[in-house]
Amino acid sequence: MRQTKRDELVRKALETFYRNGFHATGMDLVAAETGVSKTSMYKHFRTKEDLIVAVLRLRDENFRNWLYRRMEELADTPREQLIAMFDALEEWFAEPGYKGCMFIKASSEYQESDHPIHRQSADHKSMLEAHITQLADRAALADPGTLARQLLLLKEGAIVTAHLGHTDNPAQDAKAAALQVLDAHTR
Repeated sequence: MRQTKRDELVRKALETFYRNGFHATGMDLVAAETGVSKTSMYKHFRTKEDLIVAVLRLRDENFRNWLYRRMEELADTPREQLIAMFDALEEWFAEPGYKGCMFIKASSEYQESDHPIHRQSADHKSMLEAHITQLADRAALADPGTLARQLLLLKEGAIVTAHLGHTDNPAQDAKAAALQVLDAHTR
């Protein structure tokens, strides 16, 4: 499938916003880094915030596709895949340019819960929760919804800790805790 100019703008803007943040990134910088004039940008997006929502949608799609695929590649059963999530996170944390979770950043910069950027960030987390709940259910673990929320708290904590860089391997620390949580939910 051929990428449109709009798709290319969103893809390049994603890199810029991820590296620099949302409020700190003006449309002049987006134009300079994407090679798209501000006039052209505003033909595709009415506001900077509309562009950010599109960027978050792309990041959501890319991240969830990557995470789910890696979990499946790293483990065969739903139970093992729940734990493999932390091995996948370890790979992500080791990537050059790792700057934490774009959705955590977006929701902290746009804190009003009804703001479209905040809602898009919350939707991403909700979709992750639904997927993890389904895996926990398929693994026949007790109280899949609670288990999913507990595992995601460990995941989010590992992401923030990796970004802050004050422990050697937060993904494996979270994995060790996740194993204990899984044991507590084993029927």
